[in-house]
Amino acid sequence: MRDILVVGIVLLGAIAALRHAWIGVMLWTWLSIMNPHRYSYGFAYDAPLAAIAFCATAAGLLMSKDRGSPFKGGAVTCLVVFMVWMSLSTVFGIDPAGDYWQWNKVMKVDVMILVALMLLHSKKHILALAWVATGSLALLGAKGGLFTLMTGGNFRVWGPPGSFIEDNNEFALSLVMTIPLLRFLQLQLTHKWGRLAMTGVILLCAVGALGSYSRGALLAISAMTIYLWWNGKNKLTLGLGLVVLVPLMLAFMPDAWMGRMNTIGEYQDDDSSMGRISAWWNAWNLAFHYPFGVGFDAARPELFARYSPYPEKVHAAHSIYFQVLGNHGFVGLFLFLSIWIATWRSAGWLRKHAARIPEAQWCADLGSMFQVCLVGYAVGGAFLSLAYFDLPYNVMVLVVVTRVWVEKKYWTREPAYVPGWRNIPGMARQPSV
Repeated sequence: MRDILVVGIVLLGAIAALRHAWIGVMLWTWLSIMNPHRYSYGFAYDAPLAAIAFCATAAGLLMSKDRGSPFKGGAVTCLVVFMVWMSLSTVFGIDPAGDYWQWNKVMKVDVMILVALMLLHSKKHILALAWVATGSLALLGAKGGLFTLMTGGNFRVWGPPGSFIEDNNEFALSLVMTIPLLRFLQLQLTHKWGRLAMTGVILLCAVGALGSYSRGALLAISAMTIYLWWNGKNKLTLGLGLVVLVPLMLAFMPDAWMGRMNTIGEYQDDDSSMGRISAWWNAWNLAFHYPFGVGFDAARPELFARYSPYPEKVHAAHSIYFQVLGNHGFVGLFLFLSIWIATWRSAGWLRKHAARIPEAQWCADLGSMFQVCLVGYAVGGAFLSLAYFDLPYNVMVLVVVTRVWVEKKYWTREPAYVPGWRNIPGMARQPSV
């Protein structure tokens, strides 16, 4: 039944994308982030659903007249140059043929990001992508949170099989990043019960992140909380709420979880932490010896034997920074950081300028909450390998497109947006002639 449901949604979405290409972006985002087909048990599990979404969106893009240039800000330019540099790293790397599969996977994600920048421009498009990207992870996070509550936190929460976020650590960081995105969407809701339901989902995502047993996710959610409190308008109320809520959540977790978190300050005795340090030294030294990088696989025994002080500890970098540094060298790391610095600045611009415009108050909310999301990514990413995952790049798309929406005063060009299925192009009633 799951197989039929997932394939049916994909086929309907692909048909709609031929007429309205932006729907294809939503379909691709759903498949790429949530990986719903990985929760089926039949023909849909390995079906080329992402390829169907990609091809349908590409065809819709070619036929669409409602498209523009993807170059809408400095972050986009940095992304395109980074894509070129990653390709050079692969070609001039140690094993171009072996790295092709990962290069192809990353390029598909990035190309679809550029397609999204070409097709999305209205408030409806922006909120639709926010709901799809956030909702895809929120559903998994709520499921993980319920699982943690039902099992008393005695089992780890894992992500979708065969995805960027399959590992418990990467999945936890994605849930942490989802929390401020959910808060942004909650601010756009007007119904009391809708806001209460969103609060429940936010709490479940937080519990699901804790239930992953990820120390990096704990540091990320702590950094986000501090940043949110520091920049909040009502520090006393928020502070009191945190003082009550945080101890209750931590007290619920079992002794095994507390023991895992306590090892944060005892990295010398933790094999996983020492593996990370070994990988970080390996990446640092590789960057000096391979100017273009070694390609997408720096976790090679022969490289650790030459460039790591702990050659027996061959380990993935588990850090977005050292992951990119080892794969693509100092130039690659500079370009990668430039994307997020430019995105951060644009989000800050929205906080400052959109708040003064009544029609763009929601844009100020977006800028504020998305900066919180980037704090989580920057801190948690220091200990987790999520340099190529879709969600941060979707955040970049939303920030960039929203800034263009404000700068060009799109609220004067488009009809007032009212959420609801009747406003989907092709579904709304057409005025009689």
